[in-house]
Amino acid sequence: MGVPLNLDIDVLRSFVTGFTLGSFAKAADKLGRSPAAVSLQMRKLEAQVGHTLFRKNGRGMVLTESGETMLSYARRLLDLNDEAVLAMQHLAGMEGWVRLGLPQDLAETSLPALLGRFSRAYPDVRVSVRVERGSRLVELVNEGELDLALTWGKLASAHSRLIGFFDVVWIGTQTFQRQPNDTIPLIAFDPPCSFRARAIEALEGYGLTWQHVFASSGLAGLWAAVTAGLGVTARIAEVAPGSLQILDPQSSGLPPLGQLELCLHASTANPVGAVGRFRDLLIDEIAAHSHARAS
Repeated sequence: MGVPLNLDIDVLRSFVTGFTLGSFAKAADKLGRSPAAVSLQMRKLEAQVGHTLFRKNGRGMVLTESGETMLSYARRLLDLNDEAVLAMQHLAGMEGWVRLGLPQDLAETSLPALLGRFSRAYPDVRVSVRVERGSRLVELVNEGELDLALTWGKLASAHSRLIGFFDVVWIGTQTFQRQPNDTIPLIAFDPPCSFRARAIEALEGYGLTWQHVFASSGLAGLWAAVTAGLGVTARIAEVAPGSLQILDPQSSGLPPLGQLELCLHASTANPVGAVGRFRDLLIDEIAAHSHARAS
């Protein structure tokens, strides 16, 4: 029997980060490596597994079927690696509660995996999560009902900090195309909503007329309306359903949306114990997925 193949965790992290951010150049910047070093890592990974993981798609690269399979395993291996590291850093006797507030977008991305790792590493700490609109989450933090909360945009609270930036994109059906003098059919939450405000600011900045054609209190309602062809919505790319299209501003006739800040709010200035530990891990997790700030 030959020597088992050992995959390099650093290479897998570059692979997953590049796919998550949509660019290996962004992954290189995020991980403190040069683009050439990350490209070399990807060639090494393909050579190790004996399969082509990427293929050209226009100017960019997309995963092959083998790449999709590798991505699934790479994520699981990284989760297990990070969970092992977390367990070794376990603080004896840590117990208590962590009460966390999340916007809907982040409740559907990578954060549930972090919650799982934390709960397994610290079994005596109870974690509760509340998913709400940002303005309500800030109220709950200020009232002491939540220990930590993430919100889109700079909402005021007693103890808040900016921890990341995410690209905002237009999402619609593959057939969407704005015609000259069209009124843009906008699908969004009712105000206050940072994504709605960003979309309206961009449209009006380009002199485009718009109409709020569908409002919903949940993402499922927004996706249903977009899928039905009622209009377009603005969110982060990470939450876009596979059945919908991230619209290129230039080809779709829509204005670029820039980036949106992600802020962390805490009930105390310097949380300690379980809350402090979770806050640090949460900041690291967001940093791994946040995009570099646009100049």
